[in-house]
Amino acid sequence: MDQSILLEPPFRAEHIGSLLRPIELYQKRQLLDEKKCTSQDLKILEDEAIKRIVELQRGVGIKTITDGELRRAYFFEGMFNTLEGMTHIPNRPITTFKQYIPHIKFMYAAGLQAADTVFCTGKIKRTKSVYVDDFKYLKSLVAPEDVKFIKITMCSPSWFHQRHGSDLTYDLSVYQNDDEYFDDLGVAYRAEIQELYDNGCRHIQIDDPTFCYFCSEDMIAGMELAQVDHAALLDTYIRAINVCTQNRPRDLNIGVHMCRGNFKGGVHFSEGGYDRIAEKVFNKLDVDAFYLEYDTARAGDFSPLKHLPLNKVAVLGLVTTKSPKLEIIDELKARVDEAAEVLCQGNPPRSKEHALKQLCISTQCGFASVWQGNPLTEEDEINKLSLLVETAKQIWRDQ
Repeated sequence: MDQSILLEPPFRAEHIGSLLRPIELYQKRQLLDEKKCTSQDLKILEDEAIKRIVELQRGVGIKTITDGELRRAYFFEGMFNTLEGMTHIPNRPITTFKQYIPHIKFMYAAGLQAADTVFCTGKIKRTKSVYVDDFKYLKSLVAPEDVKFIKITMCSPSWFHQRHGSDLTYDLSVYQNDDEYFDDLGVAYRAEIQELYDNGCRHIQIDDPTFCYFCSEDMIAGMELAQVDHAALLDTYIRAINVCTQNRPRDLNIGVHMCRGNFKGGVHFSEGGYDRIAEKVFNKLDVDAFYLEYDTARAGDFSPLKHLPLNKVAVLGLVTTKSPKLEIIDELKARVDEAAEVLCQGNPPRSKEHALKQLCISTQCGFASVWQGNPLTEEDEINKLSLLVETAKQIWRDQ
């Protein structure tokens, strides 16, 4: 096995991507929702807000630079609403959504009769770029030597499949099985990733809450009741990402972020430690880093990290974006040390020095996975990011 670690990025102090909208942009987004302004009106404010958000990140000393996902209403926007073959359905009957999926269960409980989604009605093709223009704009805001710090986030290829399953995600006259569907999606993702790389991007994060859903005993029980083979579906979703990341350039870092939900106000949808998925996901998923939620007990302990291969990085999401309460540096340092000790005793064993090289710290999720954001102020956000930077400096000499 190649034991080299692709680091820088990710950086010792990371964040997951989305940031709170400045008040002017927040208010304009409200007007757009009320159909009182146009998307072009919004874009003007987005451009200015992104300039400000880049300066905010620089100001706190965090290396990773994102656009805060300020152009999105939801973290998963972009890919599926741009690809040919995908059809937006504004009011698809709730009965076509899988009730065992944790956030779908919330929709059923709320009494929703229909929901917004995407259905695959034709062969999937990428006929235009998705995030490249966003990257180019960010690139224009930083010095050439800082382009490598820009991170682009995108949703997982499994996002709509987990909602609708193998029977209701795509037209069965277009794709006869999941492999066919995900193979064509993979072609589209690889083309997007390659164009981003050609423009200078070296840091991509795939957001995939679905993996943490497999940690939920409640979901597993629901899948078994529905006679869905959850082990096989987990394999399908691992393969779906691997098809997207295969043959990537060696100096392109791709990570997968996993969390248990971060809806309006920081609402979570599931709980359960990584024990059920760790060995398979950490070893079989063809990525360089795992961004892991670890801010509460619902994520379990660090013991699943014993399965982390020698050449991959675990970014520990120790700082919460769901509450303004500020974590304590000494406690964060102790948790990193605890995680490193687990790695030392892992399979295979490794030195403490190597274990620490495989670890970084971050927030558990974004500050605004949906545009309304979490119940924090911009000052709280700055304090959280600054805390990560200072903690990393005290743990790692390479900061």
